[in-house]
Amino acid sequence: MKENVSQSSEAVFVVVPAYNEGAVIHSTLQPLIDSSYSVVVVDDGSHDNTWSVLTALPVYAVRHPCNLGQGAALQTGMTFALRQKAEIIVHFDADGQHQVKDIESLIQPLRNGECDVVFGSRFLRQTDKQAVPFLRRLILRGAVMVNRLMVGVWQSDAYNGFRALSREAVEKIDLRENGYAHASEILSQIRRLKLIYVERPTTILYSEYSKAKGLSNWSAFNILIDMLLGRVFR
Repeated sequence: MKENVSQSSEAVFVVVPAYNEGAVIHSTLQPLIDSSYSVVVVDDGSHDNTWSVLTALPVYAVRHPCNLGQGAALQTGMTFALRQKAEIIVHFDADGQHQVKDIESLIQPLRNGECDVVFGSRFLRQTDKQAVPFLRRLILRGAVMVNRLMVGVWQSDAYNGFRALSREAVEKIDLRENGYAHASEILSQIRRLKLIYVERPTTILYSEYSKAKGLSNWSAFNILIDMLLGRVFR
C-alpha cells in the first residue's frame, strides 16, 4: 500500500477499482484530485503500468497481488476507506466513463439524510439514455427486469458502477461476488438490510476505450443467465 495524501475537509472518499488502466488512470484521477476528494485506488492485480502511475499521484493506492474482480476491489477499497474515517463512499470507474461533476448531486441525498445509498442512472434523462448504445440499452433493460424478479428491487439502471453510500450502509454491506455481479448483490443486500435508496441522473461518456474495457454485452448476458439459474446469490 502507498499513501501520499493531503486530507480533504470533507470525509468523502472515492473508491476506484482499476485493472490494467495505465493508459487512462491519470486522466481519470486528476479531476478527482483537483476537486479535493480523498481517492482510494485499488489496483486489482494489473500487469501494465497502472501501479507506477498511482505511486506518483496523491491518492491512497492499495494493490491486490492478483486479479480478483471488480467486486473484490470495491470491497477492499470500502474497507480501507472506513478505516480512514470516511463518512460517504463513492464508487467511480477507472476507465473515464464517469464525470466528477456528477458526484455532488449524487451525494447530496446522503448529506440531507434522505437515504443510505444513491445509484447513478443513465435512464432518468432522455439525453443520457440516448447516449447508451442500442444493444447495451436492451441488455441493461433486461437486467433491470431480472433484478426485479430475482432480487425484488426496482432500479432503472443495472450495472452502472457510479454509486454513493453512507458510512452506515458500507459497514453493513459485505460484497462476496468478486466480479461484475456485485451490482446485483448490492441490491440484494439493500433489500435484506432494509436500506433506503434513491437514484440520481448521471451521464456516461462512451469512448472506444471504455467500451472495450467495460462490461461487455456478452458478459452482461452471462450474468443475467447466472442470476436466472440462481448462481449469483448462492
